[in-house]
Amino acid sequence: MHPARRADREKWWWLALGLGFLLLLYFLSPILTPFLLGGILAYIMNPLVGWLERHRVDRTIGAVVAIALLAGLVVLWVLIVVPLFTKEIRQLIERLPDAFDQANTRLVPWLRERFGVELQLDPASVRAYFADAVKGTEGVGAALLQSLRIGSATLIGFLITALLIPVVLFYLMRDWNRLIEVVDGLVPRNLHPKVAEIARETDAVLAEFLRGQLSVMLVMSFYYSIALWVAGLDFYLPVGIITGILVFIPYVGSFTGLLLATLSGLIQFGPTMGLVWVLIAFGIGQAIEGMAVTPLLVGKRIGLHPVAVIFALLAFGQLFGFVGVLLALPASAALLVGLRHLRARYIASSVYGGDAG
Repeated sequence: MHPARRADREKWWWLALGLGFLLLLYFLSPILTPFLLGGILAYIMNPLVGWLERHRVDRTIGAVVAIALLAGLVVLWVLIVVPLFTKEIRQLIERLPDAFDQANTRLVPWLRERFGVELQLDPASVRAYFADAVKGTEGVGAALLQSLRIGSATLIGFLITALLIPVVLFYLMRDWNRLIEVVDGLVPRNLHPKVAEIARETDAVLAEFLRGQLSVMLVMSFYYSIALWVAGLDFYLPVGIITGILVFIPYVGSFTGLLLATLSGLIQFGPTMGLVWVLIAFGIGQAIEGMAVTPLLVGKRIGLHPVAVIFALLAFGQLFGFVGVLLALPASAALLVGLRHLRARYIASSVYGGDAG
């Protein structure tokens, strides 16, 4: 067979193999969540295991230590934050009827005067409803048990995912170097230099984004909690932590944090100067995050257009659910590295230059 024809046939085989792999990912997407999340965590924790290995700690023991450290951080976070969240959400529920009282005395007359809108809220009914919600723990427990029975399949799926993640994480961290060698050995030798170059660039982008973004989330959670506390917001802790954590979702996280801060401020202060101070604290946080914290800890942004970011969030969320949202930007950054090399190859080709020969 002519060498050029053979090369063309090989290209078509590679294209078909790639499309088949993408199709397989699509059909397997419902069960990929623990593997994808385990892979992300293994990538983030692997430097720690590597550091332990360089200090003569076996990788198996290093993987166990890393998982124990991660589990300890999660348990500590739950033990500290969840009780505070529960207490402050309870206070929020108790204050909602008073917020309706303020709305009836301030907001309703203003709407009637300016826009001719007739609106009347019944604070007594709202107060009675939320009092029952707070005190009626038996009814809530029964409803919760009933919902668990109805959604038992979903609950079982969640438990299986939760159990699989540490298992996948352990084996990936333990065998990380071996897996990299296997993948490297499967790459065709004539493509190996280019594939290795793309892999190095992708690793640099992912390391910059993932590990840096975790630092940004911690810093911004601390800032928003302190700033909202200084502004006098009673629910500074849940709003601050949620806003800081949601930094990893561009635009959506900022909008959600602003909405939470505004609603909490309206419930506590109403349309007064207290709400203005809350919004000022939030605005300063957005400026600090965009101009200082993210550039310092993450470095260069991944270079995606805002429309591409929104599309990536929706597309990966549709395929992989919440974990897909976590994967959207780092995966898009990795794809962007490949697309840059593909674009350079295209510009250097005869197709782009119009060379008939």
